[in-house]
Amino acid sequence: MPIREALPEDAAALAAVHVRSWRAAYRDLLPAAYLDALDVEERSALWRARLTAPDRPAVLLSTGSDGRPVAFSCFRAWPDEALPAGTTAELAALYALPEVWGTGVGRALLSASVEALAADGFREAALWVFAGNARGRRFYEAAGWRPDGEVVREETGGVELDELRYRRALFS
Repeated sequence: MPIREALPEDAAALAAVHVRSWRAAYRDLLPAAYLDALDVEERSALWRARLTAPDRPAVLLSTGSDGRPVAFSCFRAWPDEALPAGTTAELAALYALPEVWGTGVGRALLSASVEALAADGFREAALWVFAGNARGRRFYEAAGWRPDGEVVREETGGVELDELRYRRALFS
């Protein structure tokens, strides 16, 4: 499971993983019409902009044996004042193609992300996960992430969903 830094030319592959993952992971949380309308080309433009921005987030990409991208993570310093940005990072995204769920790709990518954050000097990391995303919550909890009690209600696809903030120390 090779993992490398994503490049601007990976934008379309990131977008495809992003859209397919959302459609599978959130089919019981979000309206089918919203998920069906997710546009890979639109997401590709967003990822290209992110990957070429001067203040770009870090994006790691995992490829399958054929070299095709199968998963990615995106992380950066915590984006607001709720947590100390100098020592707290945000895992903003971690998505994988449904066919690689349960194969260890996600665990390897999460581990590589945590290692990169620690190497960058962050002391802890946080992320947001839909409260109704039981699979995602189990995945993060198995890796030592825990909800810290912070909950926000966000509208996505015309549905209001609770998001839980999970955190974990990067050093034991």
